[in-house]
Amino acid sequence: MDFTHFNDDGKAYMVDVSEKNKTKRVARAFGKIKVSQEVISKLINREVEKGDVLGTARIAGIMAMKRTSDIIPMCHSIFMSGCDMDFKILEKENEIHIFAEAKTIGETGIEMEVLTGVSVAALTIYDMCKSIDKRMVISDIHLLSKTGGKSGDFKF
Repeated sequence: MDFTHFNDDGKAYMVDVSEKNKTKRVARAFGKIKVSQEVISKLINREVEKGDVLGTARIAGIMAMKRTSDIIPMCHSIFMSGCDMDFKILEKENEIHIFAEAKTIGETGIEMEVLTGVSVAALTIYDMCKSIDKRMVISDIHLLSKTGGKSGDFKF
């Protein structure tokens, strides 16, 4: 088996994508955080002491998408033509669902950016609500879909 992120000497390196065609690429990711009823109530009533939790998580997720190549070692720097975060509070389930979407026109995919955005948004929610309840559980982070590129489209 050939590993794409190791050179002939077995040393890690960034794959050269300069010969690949530029295509329009879109990726979407999902994750969720299970919280207590108290956290849900305080979020809905805007009573979390640290401020606007979901607004801050949105900004953190977008910032994380823009900086993904700084924290994932072999990830390429990608010009994003657009990105967004969305949240859905499920009161009965005590869950916050997190969605990220990013777009680019380039030689490589943008999946890592949306996965990073969802992860950091969930961590931000945890950080801002941990004084209320530390038993929150972050889970189900995964790629929902991606379009473009050599490998074609993917839908979970």
